[in-house]
Amino acid sequence: MIATGAIVVGLLPATAVAADVDPRVELGAGWLNAQEASSGLQLLAHRDKPEGFFQSSNLGNLSYANADMAFSGNYAFVGSFHGFNIYDISTPANPVLTTSVVCPGGQGDMSVHGNLLFMAVEETRGRIDCGTQGASGTVNPERFRGVRVFDISDIRHPVQVAAVQTCRGSHTQTLVTSKDDPDNVYVYVSGTSSIRSGSELAGCANTGATDPNTAQWRIDIIKVPLAAPQNAAIVSRPRLFTDRETGAINGLQNSPLTPRHPSGSTWSPSPVTNHCHDITAYPALGLAAAACAGNGLLLDISDPANPVRLDEVSDPNFAYWHSATLNNDGTKVVFTDEWGGGTAARCRTTDEPSWGANAIFDIVDGKMQFRSYYKLPVPQTNQENCVAHNGSLVPVPGRDIMVQAWYQGGISAYDFTDSANPREIAFFDRGPVNANSLVTGGFWSGYYYNGHVYGSEIARGFDAFALTPSKDLDKAEIDAAALLNFDNFNPQTQPQVTWPASFEVVRAYYVQALRTGTMKKDTADNVQKFVNRAERFKDGPQKHAAVAQLRAVTNQLNPADKAQAALTKALLDLSDALS
Repeated sequence: MIATGAIVVGLLPATAVAADVDPRVELGAGWLNAQEASSGLQLLAHRDKPEGFFQSSNLGNLSYANADMAFSGNYAFVGSFHGFNIYDISTPANPVLTTSVVCPGGQGDMSVHGNLLFMAVEETRGRIDCGTQGASGTVNPERFRGVRVFDISDIRHPVQVAAVQTCRGSHTQTLVTSKDDPDNVYVYVSGTSSIRSGSELAGCANTGATDPNTAQWRIDIIKVPLAAPQNAAIVSRPRLFTDRETGAINGLQNSPLTPRHPSGSTWSPSPVTNHCHDITAYPALGLAAAACAGNGLLLDISDPANPVRLDEVSDPNFAYWHSATLNNDGTKVVFTDEWGGGTAARCRTTDEPSWGANAIFDIVDGKMQFRSYYKLPVPQTNQENCVAHNGSLVPVPGRDIMVQAWYQGGISAYDFTDSANPREIAFFDRGPVNANSLVTGGFWSGYYYNGHVYGSEIARGFDAFALTPSKDLDKAEIDAAALLNFDNFNPQTQPQVTWPASFEVVRAYYVQALRTGTMKKDTADNVQKFVNRAERFKDGPQKHAAVAQLRAVTNQLNPADKAQAALTKALLDLSDALS
């Protein structure tokens, strides 16, 4: 349900919006002038792709597509199949293009750590020197496929300091840190493409599962010494799919569970687990979730160079396990299904909610238990490539909220606190790139970073958003999330969030307790009164009396009620901090 007064529809006549019609339906098309609709997510700024990173005469050419993002300080690093762009986001409503680096090779996924920027390269046209002339032939000593490492000490002049070759290139890459090994970082490389000739890169073998040296059924792990990144090198090639009983390296899903997709179409892509598409690490918990084509995996990464598979799941509705996100306490995991590979229309009225969707699992005693699907709740047209894609958590205390890209389905924020009943709470969408045919575009990524949401739009550019209050997300919750500021953020490397004792956090838990409707009115009034009083007198002579009232009011709350118990803890934490 859409909150009254929270809808913004661009370029639509006022009579076109009925109360019972989602404003995303039948938005007008256009490359840079498509109609827009939003609820709870305000577009602050849009920046077209810079010169040299698009071809207006050939829209949909993935050689120039924007891809994944990473963040560091006041900068957003937007990857591209053609290189990458760096935006200064110190003023989110006015992003400023700072640096453009042409370095073709797809897929261009970004990670950043300190003064190092990591970039995934997959395509055979990639060159060691970042040249645009390509690398012809089956064997070419100038070809590069793997992970590039740039020194970004001078943000305006990145310098490539290492280029680690891999057999299948790097479709995606994940940065993994370890508190026990602060001098190094590790890069988990997910190669999904063709295997290069052993004549081009020694050790590459395109052979079957009986060959222990085959480049299939594995990932590559690169160790990067922070003091000498030029020495980055592969240190292990874990066989994450091995059958625990037989030792067979192809021990997981080697063919689709049914001859055809449940829709009746052929499988696209095919859910065969001989690689991982994307791995999301949570170093603080020693966990990772890996989306590996035909299976979703839970990994122990306490030894980052030697991950161990803890559990695996499959799903007859999933065409391609694409990416994963863990919740903050590591008790849930969301996997996405990129049915159609991201270039097909998969959010039509004829597509079931379990196809091309998220699958939400609870993690219980180290095992994943399926709870529900979540899919964009509004149909898209045949002219819009749409399927589940990249997102991240919005750090609202007491809730599991994720903001996520759906290609030309736009960006959707949804609550999965109740993992069996996820629901949308905000969105932003544009009309199709082209009204008459499907031209690949839309949001590759939608991520929350330091108080704002940012989107990497494949065909159009870069967007900055602000969450706005609605009946589903209170201003107090938005303010509490914005308290957290990270030095850097790589969405595939989840940070552990701990909220400070603060008035913002107390008010967030307060509105959540109110939302349940179980708190008595006089209790609610007293909590509000004493919180306001404590804030007013926190620096004055009446502080101690105000703090005592804060502690005393917790006795009026019901400890058996989950929301009130969380509010009680927040009040006591704040009282301790003020004392």
